[in-house]
Amino acid sequence: MTPLAPRSPPRSHAALGALTAVLIAAIDQASKLWLLFVFDLRARGVVTLTPFLDLVLAWNKGISFSLFAQDGTFGRWALLALTLVAIVLLAIWLARSSSGLTAVALGLIIGGAIGNAIDRFAYGAVVDFVRFHITTERFEFNWAVFNLADAAIVFGVIFLLYETLWGAPQKRPDPRQNDGGGDTAIVP
Repeated sequence: MTPLAPRSPPRSHAALGALTAVLIAAIDQASKLWLLFVFDLRARGVVTLTPFLDLVLAWNKGISFSLFAQDGTFGRWALLALTLVAIVLLAIWLARSSSGLTAVALGLIIGGAIGNAIDRFAYGAVVDFVRFHITTERFEFNWAVFNLADAAIVFGVIFLLYETLWGAPQKRPDPRQNDGGGDTAIVP
């Protein structure tokens, strides 16, 4: 009897993650195109949705929270190249994922990264438009302006952390077990 080959991750997980990435990138881009060219958010200024949520146009030339903002062409292309490298590495991880939750989480991150990369390529900056804030007589809190791609990335990271900390443990073969290959394992 020959030993069983190691099981490869189900292709359906990678397909689920890829579908998630495509959907997130498409929804992100559709929302940005609609807000820029149909709703004309630039002309409307601040649009209040709720007492704590506004639509407002912001151009992010950096990464998260506008860190490492780049005005020059070299910086713009460097950030775009860094994003593309991250997308490729995450896609490799996705292809090897053995869990549906990991695949969806990676799809959320990849889709968000693609959506923001398209902005950086097309406009030289990422289109942000959601502002969360809390304002009272004695207190004011304003979160950084963000977009749907950013939200997808955050949820993807949360899902990865959840799976890492509380997800089902991976089953690994016990090297002390006899695999039926003819040799008898010695178990203490």
